[in-house]
Amino acid sequence: MNEFDKLKTFLSGFNLLTEEEIQEFSEAFVPAKIRKRQFIVQPGFTAKSRHFVTQGAFRAYVVSENGSEHTISFAIEDWWITDYNSYIFQRPATMFVVALEDSQLLKIEFEAEKQLKASNHRFETIFRIMAERGLAFQQRRLISNLTQSAEERYDQFLEKYPEIVPRMPQYALASYLGMTTEFLSRIRNRKRPKKS
Repeated sequence: MNEFDKLKTFLSGFNLLTEEEIQEFSEAFVPAKIRKRQFIVQPGFTAKSRHFVTQGAFRAYVVSENGSEHTISFAIEDWWITDYNSYIFQRPATMFVVALEDSQLLKIEFEAEKQLKASNHRFETIFRIMAERGLAFQQRRLISNLTQSAEERYDQFLEKYPEIVPRMPQYALASYLGMTTEFLSRIRNRKRPKKS
């Protein structure tokens, strides 16, 4: 399955578009190969595109004034990533988005997305549904951070995204879950099966 096939499969899941519309939607995207540790978004530069990951893994994070890194999101295959505040409002980014592995993605430029949405209301519906799902996810994450212990957050993340955990550096995962790397290490050690 090539990268465009992955996007077409993703689009088919909405049950909104015809085969011709899926093809037209896909043609607005451009493939890109990204090397491990390469940035696709950096603070101070406007995010000109949003990215659909077809292979690999990415991390979006911010750096506080004291130099601490705070992971905002991850993306693996069939997920989307960018600095959405920068992309949607076309203003300078505040986040870094970096490849954690050698990766491939399909990107759509801001102007191309605008034209796509204007050409067919169903295309606009796809983007709206994705935005709504993203907002609902962020709300669940915020509530989880406010109401659950660090260990409960880790257990929940591991249960929901078991394929992500082994691919993420421990410091990035700890930062995403709102704990220190040392604390995450202790949680993981407690949960390892005891050797008999």
